[in-house]
Amino acid sequence: MKVVDDPLKVSRRSILGGSAAICALPQISAAAAAPRPPEDKMNAIPVKLKVNGKDVRLTLDSRTSLLDALREHLHLTGSKKGCDHGQCGACTVIVEGRRINSCLTLAVMHDGDEVTTIEGLGSAEKLHPMQQAFVVQDGFQCGYCTPGQICSAVAVLDEIKAGIPSHVTADLNQVSFSDAEVRERMSGNICRCAAYPNIIAAIRDVADGGKA
Repeated sequence: MKVVDDPLKVSRRSILGGSAAICALPQISAAAAAPRPPEDKMNAIPVKLKVNGKDVRLTLDSRTSLLDALREHLHLTGSKKGCDHGQCGACTVIVEGRRINSCLTLAVMHDGDEVTTIEGLGSAEKLHPMQQAFVVQDGFQCGYCTPGQICSAVAVLDEIKAGIPSHVTADLNQVSFSDAEVRERMSGNICRCAAYPNIIAAIRDVADGGKA
């Protein structure tokens, strides 16, 4: 008597063979089939800045810091990357008249803004009064923090002149220059060479001369 195989009976061998055949077929998902832009183009955003008096147009990754835009895209390497966490002040620049840590802000956040770096304050042929004062008073040693120190110092004198108080201002209605005011306002700019007395002297020179 002939035994007829049960059509519902499935062996382990047949399951494994079928699975292997299915896996061999090309697997194309809808996401993989869709064309994708290059990685460096996915987050590209046009940005217009006015840097040191000149209009510049850039196309930047939306995650690019203002510091990296200045250094890597505009090749203005005076602003230094120290800690890259906003703790040392070496990257300080002046944006719309206010000093900021350029490592902590995105370039796209400043579309249309005016940015002044150390290169925009003066030149080798004609130093800014603050730059000259730093030279006269030996306000630097290694010089790595100096661009940020000078940009911050220029803005500090503008803050005092505008009557903007600090944490050490005794009379909020009468903000005036003092060494204590300068120390407090410059505390975010670290000098690892510890040229602080000379930096204070340089800022005092400019304040006394009324050239800031």
